[in-house]
Amino acid sequence: MRRILVLFSVASLGARGALAEPRALTLAEAVEMARHNAVSVVRAEGTSENAAQGVRTARGALLPTLSLSTGSTRQYVPAAVPWSSNLALTTNLLLFDGGRRFFDLHQARATRASADVDEGLARWQAVLAAKQAFFDVLAARETQVAAAAQLEQADRQRWVAVERTRAKAATRSDSLRAEIDVRSAQLEVLVAATDRASADAALARAIGSLDPVTAAAADTTDPGLALDESALIPLVENAPLVQSARGHLDADREAEKGSWTAYLPSLSASWTHSGNGTVGPGEWGANSLDYTGALRLSLNFTLFDQFRRESQVVQAGANVRVAEAELRDARLAARQQLTDGLGGYRTAAQRAASLAASVEAAVEDLRVQSERYAVGGSTLLDVLASQAQLDRARRDLIRARYDQRVAKAQLEALIGRDL
Repeated sequence: MRRILVLFSVASLGARGALAEPRALTLAEAVEMARHNAVSVVRAEGTSENAAQGVRTARGALLPTLSLSTGSTRQYVPAAVPWSSNLALTTNLLLFDGGRRFFDLHQARATRASADVDEGLARWQAVLAAKQAFFDVLAARETQVAAAAQLEQADRQRWVAVERTRAKAATRSDSLRAEIDVRSAQLEVLVAATDRASADAALARAIGSLDPVTAAAADTTDPGLALDESALIPLVENAPLVQSARGHLDADREAEKGSWTAYLPSLSASWTHSGNGTVGPGEWGANSLDYTGALRLSLNFTLFDQFRRESQVVQAGANVRVAEAELRDARLAARQQLTDGLGGYRTAAQRAASLAASVEAAVEDLRVQSERYAVGGSTLLDVLASQAQLDRARRDLIRARYDQRVAKAQLEALIGRDL
């Protein structure tokens, strides 16, 4: 047993190298870090900030512009007044543009709402990736334990085979087969340690941690769904995926409305208050310039623009139809994912329950076969067959538990809430 533990420690050290001891994280801590550090979340936050600024810009388009200009010029030719100066204050206001600015504002608001939904969707996808990585670590740890148990059993069986061979109660083939089984078990320990180190590294990447981390020890049995399966069906209609498609459709519809404003005239007004004089810099006073004011109204009506307006209307209409199809597909995809997720969860749960019983039966079968072999009641092949059956049942149980946890995490990411 001591030799097995030494080999297990050496395998773990070799796989991890010179890295520092990883910090154990709970599932809640890993999820919280992924919500803030995942690249997809940071990118979605930037998109949401840009969309919020777009709303501000659309609101600002309803306000007048204001500009101030001033300057002085000196002539280097004989002149009675070498200096000329000017000062002007100008404001412009678009009085009517067919409602385009209001449609732009509505589109900007819809785009911002869609960006917020996309941000939430990105967070849930990041949470799903973090949970999968966390569960990978738990599964790798279970595999390590199973590999250690396999090595321990193989080492014990080799000792029995060697002793029976020395006592002339078994052939040398038994001891050789037992030695092969030990070597195979040692290799399984090394592979399990490597997989564990790889799973830890994947978890660190999923949650955006530069420091080594690992999953804290946790119960690998799933407590089940907090909601009844029938209660999940209505939630699918408001799934983050569906909300995102609905937000894109709203934005495209507002853009389509705005495209028709190009057929209407626009009316703008400008007011200028300017002053001119012959004083130079530093000589300005209250009465240095002669001031004048002007108010200007401008009407513009485009009669023909080489079919650019028609192209914009057609493109906007096509975008709406595509968005409608994408919304329909998103709803159908959410329903399909719910059906697949529930089916996968139920299947994995049944497999886990069945395989747990199979592991118990395989453990007992191996114990009986080992005891019978020790007294000459069975062959080593019977023992090795029982050992292989137990190893296979353990691997299948680990996989079934992993599939059950991942299926639940996928359902949570689908409907956008914890279960």
